[in-house]
Amino acid sequence: MGAAGAAHYFHPATLAKGKELGLDGLRFYFLGRGGVLGDVSARVIQSAFGYFNAPMIDKIWTSAKERVEPRAAADALLGANADLGREKLADVAGLAEYCDAAEQVIAAAHPAGLTLFAGISGMPVPDDLPGKAIHQTAVLRELRGSVHLLAIAAVGLDNTSAHVIRRPDDVQMFGYETTPEVTEHEVALLAEADTLTDRMMAVPYGALDAAQGAALVEGATAIQGALT
Repeated sequence: MGAAGAAHYFHPATLAKGKELGLDGLRFYFLGRGGVLGDVSARVIQSAFGYFNAPMIDKIWTSAKERVEPRAAADALLGANADLGREKLADVAGLAEYCDAAEQVIAAAHPAGLTLFAGISGMPVPDDLPGKAIHQTAVLRELRGSVHLLAIAAVGLDNTSAHVIRRPDDVQMFGYETTPEVTEHEVALLAEADTLTDRMMAVPYGALDAAQGAALVEGATAIQGALT
């Protein structure tokens, strides 16, 4: 779900749609993904995105929303996601069952403290099955991401250190000029946060019975297969 829910971000068709709006790929990603929260400050986006360096967020978010209204960018990015689903998932079996299960998980997840999930789960859902399936996959991706940020905060780990441990090759891409040193203690804290994330995610996923759980897993696997 993590990969499938992000497949549209820098897809060629998405980049072309961003260009039509006057946004390069990175600005469309920031403004489209964060735009579900409306016209907010860069600090709110920092709280929602978590891993990016604050000066980078301020620069990209602020310059992007000077060109396009954030909610319009969010509509456009989610529209690109739905279009990708229609292109790639039309022949995937089991989408109706997958969507039913995904919607039940989303409904069972309380939005308190889950910034990006709260935003994207309030956006309009496409009516067609391929569009709906890939949209709900993106929502479920933001659910886990938002829960994970809470878990990182709960164990007392700094977001920068968490990012360096998780994605050591992507430090500069996320706006950091140098790679901060991390300790064994911080590595252990991230493992603790991962365990806590799984435990917290068990609550909304626990709303599914065995058949619905199987439909969700099978659907997610088929969607990822179709996208790749």
